Amino acid sequence: MPKKQLSTDVTSMATTPSLVKQLASDFPDIQFILSADICAWNAQKRQVSYKESTLPVELLHEVGHALLGHTSYMRDIELVRIEREAWEHASTVLAPQYDCIIDEETVESALDTYREWLHSRSTCPSCGLNGIQDSQKTYKCINCHEHWAVNDARICQLRRTRLTTK
Repeated sequence: MPKKQLSTDVTSMATTPSLVKQLASDFPDIQFILSADICAWNAQKRQVSYKESTLPVELLHEVGHALLGHTSYMRDIELVRIEREAWEHASTVLAPQYDCIIDEETVESALDTYREWLHSRSTCPSCGLNGIQDSQKTYKCINCHEHWAVNDARICQLRRTRLTTK
């Protein structure tokens, strides 16, 4: 899922390297790993991966996932919920502690990527209406009765595979 550019209006007194150093000191149970391609929370490894270009607010968001105990989700709508929770925690709890301000536009822009991802996954490949998720990776259409599987597609292109034919 392509990430939208976060607002550059976000204010932060901290640079990403200094914030990583402070977060690593404050949360020794979380590893901070410099990555070439992704900024993300890995619950199994208890790691926050970040890029050199990662904004401090993005880093705080990923730490929010860690502190809230986000590990996995079964339904796509749950992912949208946990993303909202992590942004809320980053905005209201972490940002004030680390001299950052995360504005609502930044949060909504980030959440829009997940809303668009959910909409794309749930769109019926036959009739174009939104279906309902019936298992972790499958959807069904209540209009035309199509049934399709989806790939993870959070960091790659979405693929929908029809499981039924008309």
